[in-house]
Amino acid sequence: MTASAQSIDMVQIAAQAADATGGEDIVALDVSEPLPLVDAFLIVSGNSERNVAAIADRIEEKLLEAGHKRLRREGREQARWILLDFGDLVAHVFHQEERVFYGLERLWKDCPVIPVELPATTSAD
Repeated sequence: MTASAQSIDMVQIAAQAADATGGEDIVALDVSEPLPLVDAFLIVSGNSERNVAAIADRIEEKLLEAGHKRLRREGREQARWILLDFGDLVAHVFHQEERVFYGLERLWKDCPVIPVELPATTSAD
């Protein structure tokens, strides 16, 4: 089993929202094989609690605008690891330290990576 087209679309929306809000090290994993109720994980880092909260808020806003229903949100108060559960997609927005500590990529290393398309950044000279 592989992630559905809808899940991959959700990943793209969430990844672009995270990128637009300063999210770093954006990784999407197809977890549909080991997890029957979830298709994809999006893992993103922020560099402060404020940045983590802003990234999570933007992801949530953009997915809701696209018509997806949030089932659960956890961790908003501390903003060190915010989990956004949209059913087929679960977004994990980490403070950099927590991401290293919990190592989700290491735990799910056997799952295929879903390519994310992010807008090219241009630098002003």
